[in-house]
Amino acid sequence: MRLFIAEKPSLARAIASAFPGPQKKGDGFIQLPGGDCITWCIGHLLEQAEPEDYSPSYKRWSFDTLPIVPDIWQLKPKANTKKQLAVVKKLIKQADQIIHAGDPDREGQLLVDEVLHYCQTAKTKLSQCQRLLVSDLNTNAIKKALGKLQSNGNFAPLSRSALARSRADWLFGMNLTRAYTLKGKQVGYQGVLSIGRVQTPILGMVVKREQEINAFIPHDFYQVEALIRTPDTQTFTAKWVPSEACQGHMDEEGRIINPKLAEHVANRITDKPAAVSKAERQQKKQPPPLPYSLSSLQIDAAKAFGLSAQQVLDICQSLYETHKMISYPRSDCRYLPTEQHQEAGAILSAINRTTSAYQPHVIACDPKRKSRAWNDKQVGAHHGIIPTQSLAAYSKLNANEQRVFDLICRQYLVQFLEDYEYRASRIELIIEGGVFVAQGNVPTKLGWKALFKQDKKTSDELPNVTEQDQLWCEQGVLLTKQTTPPEYFTDASLLAAMTGIAKFVVDKELKKVLRDTDGLGTEATRAGIIELLFKRQFLYRQGKQIRPTPAGMRFIESLPASLATPDMTARWEMILNRISHNEADYQSFLNELVANLRQQIDTCQQQRLTALADLPASPKTNPKRRYRKANTASSGKGRRSTKRQPNSHTNH
Repeated sequence: MRLFIAEKPSLARAIASAFPGPQKKGDGFIQLPGGDCITWCIGHLLEQAEPEDYSPSYKRWSFDTLPIVPDIWQLKPKANTKKQLAVVKKLIKQADQIIHAGDPDREGQLLVDEVLHYCQTAKTKLSQCQRLLVSDLNTNAIKKALGKLQSNGNFAPLSRSALARSRADWLFGMNLTRAYTLKGKQVGYQGVLSIGRVQTPILGMVVKREQEINAFIPHDFYQVEALIRTPDTQTFTAKWVPSEACQGHMDEEGRIINPKLAEHVANRITDKPAAVSKAERQQKKQPPPLPYSLSSLQIDAAKAFGLSAQQVLDICQSLYETHKMISYPRSDCRYLPTEQHQEAGAILSAINRTTSAYQPHVIACDPKRKSRAWNDKQVGAHHGIIPTQSLAAYSKLNANEQRVFDLICRQYLVQFLEDYEYRASRIELIIEGGVFVAQGNVPTKLGWKALFKQDKKTSDELPNVTEQDQLWCEQGVLLTKQTTPPEYFTDASLLAAMTGIAKFVVDKELKKVLRDTDGLGTEATRAGIIELLFKRQFLYRQGKQIRPTPAGMRFIESLPASLATPDMTARWEMILNRISHNEADYQSFLNELVANLRQQIDTCQQQRLTALADLPASPKTNPKRRYRKANTASSGKGRRSTKRQPNSHTNH
């Protein structure tokens, strides 16, 4: 008997649809013709054991027992899924061959792997276990995936990475939460002070932004523009580019802060000749944006419709699982496998039949066009989010579901439209020894940009001049401007910060090695982490702005910078990613983490958290559930499978 173990019931039913009948539905499984069987998990069937499961002495919170570091890690069945675990365990023993059908990401890999090891699956069965990768729940897509089974052993690094993340979250969150809660009690604070390796730096970023805005003092700065006339009476404006000699009159951003200097330049260039030192006119092309990853979709949906990250994730899960209208949504990839291109014609036809909004543009699409999105080297376990061929349920979608789906459609359609083309002009002038520059772009072919709203601003067409042409500066214009404070975070900008964390890392050496795409958390967890901070009453919303509460402010101000900044966890995320590619060692990562954890606890013991003395208590937490779901919360699997909000304060 071949046994398929799906991540959740909906995936099991989708796999079953790819097999002929008759099929028999059992209690926790589906029997296929010929004796094969499909069973399922319900998200994580197992969870990390709690400290008191390792030793009764850990039930009492005390610095004497910290840090708690298990010698042998334990998992235990989740109370509400014990029955299904028993079904899976029984079927594993009966199976001749096992096919792992977890979701195509690192947590999906771990979710089934941990069940196989917990059930003490025979080594022979484990070595022969195969992997089914399903990123599209439509029957035809699943049939294709069934024809491409791989050895499950190929995905061991992915599983180790998820395991490292799960155990790191447990160690970091549980130990430091206990430590800081104990210190809080010493000054009279009675609530739980929750620490997480991702949630705390994210809160720290929001608090730091609030502090920067509160401390911001505006100052004036000055720009000089030259109004230029050509011999044939065409006019344009060029901006002054201050030289190095002006450094002493600039702020940190390179803006002139000396009004007398700027006024002198404006007066000096008025009614003076302007010599063209450089004149460039180039025809340029811009390829279409890549298909969406989850985070890039969440960012665009937040900007366009004001949807939160969690709302977009929930909508995507519905579009994927319930309506089967999009591919696997929890993807961090924006590329597509080359093989997928052969489905382009069918998907374009489905879009054309489904939504009138894009029908004129679908006609212009060339299904043979292959944009840079199709790149096998950039595709890992899953690919970018795209529409499927089964779009009949579109009319049943609510307004927000249609909005998000339309974004996904647009991002797919542009792959089959021509590049955006424009003429880029740049003129550099010398006026009284100073350098002035004018730049302009003129669209020559909209191409894929026809699907996007165009700026009302007219194009910046510059005159066609050549080097050594003699123009005339009719007037120098002094512009007085004022600096503005940083903007408060919104859902879009906070997600962007989490996905491109290098910009917010303090350590200059770490900045150098982090890629633009290195981020905090994963596609599956970011929305939950943000929502968790609201639930803990550390953040609140003011319109679109995300602001820290007084409790959030005071808490972060009481923590050492190593916990409140993203440097440490950004480095960990980078290593976890390397583990998933078999480029770093799991045990070395955990050893370094434990060493760092001991230092953090020592630092905590030496502090006196006086700022927390009158801090309002955090929301009450059931102590029996306080450390549960460390695996589930960190992966985001529990929420999407059981529709519960994550409630473990060790969640990142």
